[in-house]
Parts: sequence; structure tokens; C-alpha cells
Amino acid sequence: MIPAAFDYYRPKTMGDVIALLQEHGDDARVMAGGHSLIPMMKLRMADVPHLIDLQAIDGLDAITIDGGRITLGAMVTQHDLINNDGLSNAAPILSEAALQIADPQVRYMGTVGGNVANGDPGNDMPGLMQCLDAQIKVVGPDGERMIAARDYYESAYMTLRADDEVLVSIEFDAPAGGHAYEKQKRKIGDYATAAAAVQITSDAGKVGSASIAMTNLSDVPVWSEAAGAALVGTACDDTAIKAAVAAMLGDIDPSEDNRGPVAFKRHVAGITLSRAITRAWSRTTARA
Repeated sequence: MIPAAFDYYRPKTMGDVIALLQEHGDDARVMAGGHSLIPMMKLRMADVPHLIDLQAIDGLDAITIDGGRITLGAMVTQHDLINNDGLSNAAPILSEAALQIADPQVRYMGTVGGNVANGDPGNDMPGLMQCLDAQIKVVGPDGERMIAARDYYESAYMTLRADDEVLVSIEFDAPAGGHAYEKQKRKIGDYATAAAAVQITSDAGKVGSASIAMTNLSDVPVWSEAAGAALVGTACDDTAIKAAVAAMLGDIDPSEDNRGPVAFKRHVAGITLSRAITRAWSRTTARA
């Protein structure tokens, strides 16, 4: 389909972006890579009379690693996550997840900021950022503020970012220990039926800490604190993994759609998380 007519803007400063958002209100939307917004416009699921493109604003594509703190500009692409050597060393779970998003053509243009910002429960980066306990920086007419990724999502496509605010960067501490991003999907390029992001550290042969987040199993990404807690202090054996899976299943709320009925999704979620925990723990112990 063809989207409805719209006015296109390509401002060069963030101040100009904010001014346009204030001028046009609910009729304006900001676009990063466009892979979420443009399809919705073409399907007439989103009516955007005023489209504001961030491509011309300098600095939004920066990747910074400073003293163990990582900052990703909103316009950093999935391709950048895969091909930045410093980032791959500091937070390898990012490239592992990015390699499972869509296809190379999409990854060249699809951005971290766009993936995180709009609240699509099927996107991969929101759950990953919750797993990493990331902070999301937004800028609006009243200045900057930080929002925890674990608090950012309210419901499908509804977030704590105000309509006149723009997501400009995401930052988090470089993760320690082992990692895994496990994703089950119907075909290349599809959203996940279920996906799991896991970071685990070890302490004297036991799990020292564990962070677990699930994707596309509720109307928001699900950071399962209970699932991580079920692993801490254990040898990450089958009993502990089953306990973590049971805790996770208590936190998700999948709905039936063309990816399957609820029972199937819960089954897939359990298998996906089990595999992710097993792989993350093997990497943790290999480093010890």
C-alpha cells in the first residue's frame, strides 16, 4: 500500500526537531531508520501528517566505551553493533542479538534507537536493554531526562517518552560473565515467537548474578527478576534451570496470533530460555 500524504522534514539540530514536535503536536512523528514506522504508515496503521527524519543530525550515530560504561547513540544501526570490534568485546550479547534481526539489508538501516523507542513488543532490543539494565536518555523542551529500560514500557506502543521528547541515546555498564541471546522464529526476517536475553556471572562455581529478559511474550518486554533470582547461588543445573523457567512462565502473558496458540508460545518460551541459560552459563564457566 501507499502511505497517506505527509510533509517531510530533515532538521540538522535537535533544537529544530523539538520545535517541530511542539509546532505539530500529535500530527508529528520522529523517524530514525524507518523500519518500524514506514511499514505502519504504508498499511495505514499510523497516520503521520508530519514526518521528522533524524538522519542529518550529527552525533546520534556515536558508540562510546568509557571506563566500562557504554553509550549508544539513537542512530547506531544493527550493522554497527555487529561490526564495532570494541563493542563486540565489551558487550558481545549486542552483536549476537543484532545478527538475529531480520536480514543484512534491514540491519544496514535499522537503528537501536528506533528499535527501542516505539514500544513494539516484538522488537529485539527492548528486552535486551532491560537485561542489561540500560538507561534511556530522552530530550524534550524541558531538557534531558533518563528513564530505566525496565520502567520505559507501559503497554504495546505506549512508553514513558512524551510525544514532544526524542530518544537520543542508551547507556549501560559493560556486562560481566557469560551471555546468550536465543531466538525462535518462523522464518528469516520474522519477529520472534519467543526470545530470551541472559547475562550470568559466577562466584566460586555458583551463579553470582543473573539477568533474564523475554521478548514478544507479553504486550511489553518482560524482565523476569524472579527467573534470575532462581539461578543465583545454584550450580545452574537442570533443577535450577527448571526453577528459572517456571518463574519466567509466571511473568509472561502471551496471546494467540499467527505465531501460535498460548500453550505453544509458553512451551517455546521455556525451551528458548533453557537453551539461553545453558549457553550463557557455559560461557561463564569457560571464562572462570
